[in-house]
Amino acid sequence: MTDALKTSVAIQAVGSRRRRAESGVRWGSPGVYLLALVLITICVTPLLYIIVGGFRTNSQITNDPSAWPDPWEIANYTDVLASSEFWTAMLNSTLSAVGTTLGAVVLGVMASYVIARYDFSGKAVMYSLFAAGLMFPVTVAITPLYLMIRNLGLVNSLGGIILPQIAFALPTTIIILVPFLRAIPRELEEAASIDGASRLGFFWRMVIPLSLPGVITVGILAFIGAWNGYMLPLFILNDPALFTLPLGVQNFASQYSVDTARVLAYTSLSMLPALIFFSMFERRIVGGLTGAVKG
Repeated sequence: MTDALKTSVAIQAVGSRRRRAESGVRWGSPGVYLLALVLITICVTPLLYIIVGGFRTNSQITNDPSAWPDPWEIANYTDVLASSEFWTAMLNSTLSAVGTTLGAVVLGVMASYVIARYDFSGKAVMYSLFAAGLMFPVTVAITPLYLMIRNLGLVNSLGGIILPQIAFALPTTIIILVPFLRAIPRELEEAASIDGASRLGFFWRMVIPLSLPGVITVGILAFIGAWNGYMLPLFILNDPALFTLPLGVQNFASQYSVDTARVLAYTSLSMLPALIFFSMFERRIVGGLTGAVKG
């Protein structure tokens, strides 16, 4: 009876291991999870410190910079939300980010469609130029870019930062969208042409819906890049009424340099919209980049 019981237990154990193997569940090395935990901690800790620090008083921060608020104070956040300076910077950042996103998506889709669907001389060179744009940071071009913006009369205006931000967002937009548009079967275009659809009609009715995951991805990346932009607004904008949130944080910190808690509250509220926006569309970004790689 004992041998039979042992045999039954062994058979069940083998069956359990086989079912786990067939289910495709593979647990990675504990070292990988430990490394991931360390990296997440490094990334999240500064954010938590800034957010929690806004709920403290200056005396609490001075006495023990690493302690939890005791008691929790919300006056710093309410004071920032009650100030017109914060909402002005919020509006300017929204206009800048939305304008950059619309311009990068519209121009990027049209340029990507031509590169992906048509054969012409210089096509490879054009695509290579856009790819090279990924390695061209704004800090390198800031001086000639400022001179160009000044000659156009766009200094100290939101248009003076929206246009360059569109230009710097186009390389990423085109690199991601070209594989999406190239993967659309040409038979589909031929069938639409037989049905009487023009090239422009095929573009709006078929190309845009089929490449929507990539369009959403590049739109999100352009929005977040423009929202967090600091270098261009710093050189182009001089009027505090036109400051975006990154400049608003700097200006606010210079005005309230002795009020550390309020500065932390302002910083937390400034980065909160971008964090929420990115969290809402995180899967869209991953899905769009995956589709671009597959294409």
